[in-house]
Amino acid sequence: MKLNVNGVDRQLDVEPDMPLLWALRDELDVKGPKFGCGIAQCGACTVLLNGEPVRACSYPVSAAAGQKVITIEGLAKGDHLHAVQQAWIDHQVPQCGYCQGGQILTAVALLKKKPKPTDEDIDAAMSNICRCGTYARIKKAIHAVAAKGVRA
Repeated sequence: MKLNVNGVDRQLDVEPDMPLLWALRDELDVKGPKFGCGIAQCGACTVLLNGEPVRACSYPVSAAAGQKVITIEGLAKGDHLHAVQQAWIDHQVPQCGYCQGGQILTAVALLKKKPKPTDEDIDAAMSNICRCGTYARIKKAIHAVAAKGVRA
């Protein structure tokens, strides 16, 4: 099957029910999506599939065939960070950083749908679990991007 990962068409010869996470990490050497819980709850494995966040640990690779997959590695344009990535740095969001790729991609999808999200919008969209508890900083960073009027 063929996947478009971070703008590059990649060919895979794997079982169709293999989780997308393992196809990315083990077959394509894309290490940004992380294994956390394995049951699509924590969000460390989140990628964007055609712009929508999906939990790659429970998403079959065959369902992603022929679609556009973006991981944290594909968000920046060369040396230019995405506005959400820069806001994460500016607001010192991560502590351990393990879940942050998924958090950032989820925030990008939220800002694309709602360029000026409310606290309630952020709470509803940001369902990823952060054991470090940086939720207040995540909210600040998302509001900062929205305030600049940057289109995610």
